[in-house]
Amino acid sequence: MRALGAGIGWRPEIADAVERMPGIDWVEAVAENVCPGHLPPSLLRLRERGVTVVPHGVSLGLGGADRPDPHRLTALAERAEALGSPLVTEHIAFVRAGGPLTASPLLEAGHLLPVPRTRDALDVLCENVRIAQDALPVPLAVENIAALLSWPGEEMTEGQFLYDLADRTGVRLLIDVANLHTNHVNRGEDPAEALGELPLEAIAYVHVAGGVERDGVWHDSHAHPVPAPVLAVLTDLASRVSPPGVLLERDENFPEPAELEGELAAIRAAVERGRGQRPRAGTGGARAAVTAGSVTTAVTATGGTTGTAVRTAPPAPAPDLTAHPRATAPAPVAAPSPARQRLAVAQAALLSALVGGTPVPEGFDRVRVGVQARALAAKRADVVGKVAPELPVILGESYRSAFLGYAHGHPMTGGYRRDALDFAEHLLRAGDVRDAAARGALREWWLERSGPAPRSHRPGARLARATRRVLLGR
Repeated sequence: MRALGAGIGWRPEIADAVERMPGIDWVEAVAENVCPGHLPPSLLRLRERGVTVVPHGVSLGLGGADRPDPHRLTALAERAEALGSPLVTEHIAFVRAGGPLTASPLLEAGHLLPVPRTRDALDVLCENVRIAQDALPVPLAVENIAALLSWPGEEMTEGQFLYDLADRTGVRLLIDVANLHTNHVNRGEDPAEALGELPLEAIAYVHVAGGVERDGVWHDSHAHPVPAPVLAVLTDLASRVSPPGVLLERDENFPEPAELEGELAAIRAAVERGRGQRPRAGTGGARAAVTAGSVTTAVTATGGTTGTAVRTAPPAPAPDLTAHPRATAPAPVAAPSPARQRLAVAQAALLSALVGGTPVPEGFDRVRVGVQARALAAKRADVVGKVAPELPVILGESYRSAFLGYAHGHPMTGGYRRDALDFAEHLLRAGDVRDAAARGALREWWLERSGPAPRSHRPGARLARATRRVLLGR
């Protein structure tokens, strides 16, 4: 299969602009926002033109303590088949915690959270990736995520963690250079060291995105232009290997098409700069690699060493995305391992502190946990406002403050649609909506959506429903 080339994240808000953009070889669509039986006409037109479409999942939670949900895996597989995709992608993250493994309520983060870089977490992640690989009809690639906080007691660097994951499972890597920059600002991790430790031959493609720094914390917002430091990380990566594909992500605050095209041009230029920095074979600056076990020592042409790097992979050709590592037969489901149980307890304690207001687990930076908690609540407010756009209209300027107050003591236990309904019900029960017109509109909105079927607007049906409520209340 040919390399992917240059692409952009397809979003409904910029669908028309993406179709008209020159030089777009492929697009990536959020898997959960695509219905296999009702594909957006824009994606269908792109496919007809030969543009590759890759579904990008955000809710599988491969880094969580539980095994992947079979229903979510089936949904991801259906989207890959409906789009004719050469691969699917997900994240190295956990998105929910609690439940049977901890005998506690299941909590949803509503966002991608980092897994600890420990042997326990790696063992669980590898098993989860293998389960996903067996359930999917095409190869899987997994993405490194941005993090606002660090786990205490980590045993590996990010590069070592990703290397071992790819080595043990054969999974491909989706490297997000913006996330490497985020972790540099927030956790003091050197992007060059991470790139030096990666198995470069396992890279499926690369993400590039913008963000913003507030109070010394970098937020991977996907709502701002790509900054120079992120492009520098991309150039560094391209100086080591030819990325099979590079994609611009933008999720909010969409600029004019010309600005997006300018960012794509800057991304292409960064890749070209990196390509120009690769040492040519036989030149005085070329380096040979003397390998001993898993450690590679870089040796200059004059014989001096320049230090060591863990498992530095040599530049490799683009991976064959059609090669799909699958087990010959599914392994029987065993009882949860001790590693899963330990990881479950640790993730549930952290997520409960983030969304439920429980004490911060020992060893975590309390300030950073607070920053992450506020970021999660803010994202919930934003997404609920998009999923249920009537709520910000009904509540006006008070919507955001009301939702943030609600989120502080009410963790999300289902999806965002359920969250919107629970929020509206909470406001109605608490009597927090003082304006009579807004309260009436909110009540009608909630009644219309909370039942098993939409409410009828016929007077006779409303009278019958009211009569039943009176009779059942006696």
